[in-house]
Amino acid sequence: MTNPVINFLALALYLSVGVLVVLRLMRGEIITGSVKLAIFSLGLGAVVLHATLLYTQLWQENGLNLAFTPAFSLVACVIAALYLVTSLIRPVDNLGILIMPTAGLTVLIEWLWPGRMSLPLTSSSSALHIVVAILAYGLMCLAAAQSLMLLMQERHLRSKHPGGFIRALPPMQTMESVMFQMIGFGFVLLTLTLISGSFFSEAIFGQPFRFTHHMVLAVLAWIVYAVLLVGRWRLGWRGRPAIHWTLGGFTLLLLAYFGSKFVLEVLLQRS
Repeated sequence: MTNPVINFLALALYLSVGVLVVLRLMRGEIITGSVKLAIFSLGLGAVVLHATLLYTQLWQENGLNLAFTPAFSLVACVIAALYLVTSLIRPVDNLGILIMPTAGLTVLIEWLWPGRMSLPLTSSSSALHIVVAILAYGLMCLAAAQSLMLLMQERHLRSKHPGGFIRALPPMQTMESVMFQMIGFGFVLLTLTLISGSFFSEAIFGQPFRFTHHMVLAVLAWIVYAVLLVGRWRLGWRGRPAIHWTLGGFTLLLLAYFGSKFVLEVLLQRS
């Protein structure tokens, strides 16, 4: 059951946050004080409304509705929430230019094209596995967004045009440090996700473990992030190598989480 008013309000609040961040970036102004409070307040309102919509759309009598569009919307809501929480302790406010409008877009997509596919929750272990997996994906998504901001910052500095929105960004060293903190926490959660999915598959999903393309892509992503973290620790990787490895790992995760669902449910029309 959908509610057009709540959908519209959530979309409007998400876009408002994006507009506020864009305006500050265009002026080259750091987000602080009342603007930071406004961004957080509007973002929190959007996330609460989004979560309210998801509660009515995801829960079914025979399980959890994790079709492509509601699953995409759920992950986007979690990422937006992680962004707001992280912005309280780290200088990541500018990521709102990517995170919040995208979350709003998922609200619109789920509103216009609702999907239905029931995943039975056989135990508390299955619910915990899903939560950990979504948190891992959310942190890696934030890290990928941070790497894109780093890439733009580096290109401006290389071209010796540090003006404009670059003035609103923290120093590159700070941004890199925050990115690797996100990757580190996300890597731990991703590891737990792979372990629970492979060793406790029957207890979680009610069926024996199968080495599918989803698992292959997720393992490849884990390897990419592991190499990146070791490279950072042992070789001091930074700049473009770190950015490229971060984006490469996230691309594999994106394909693992949503690639197969998109092909099966959207292209092949299978549930």
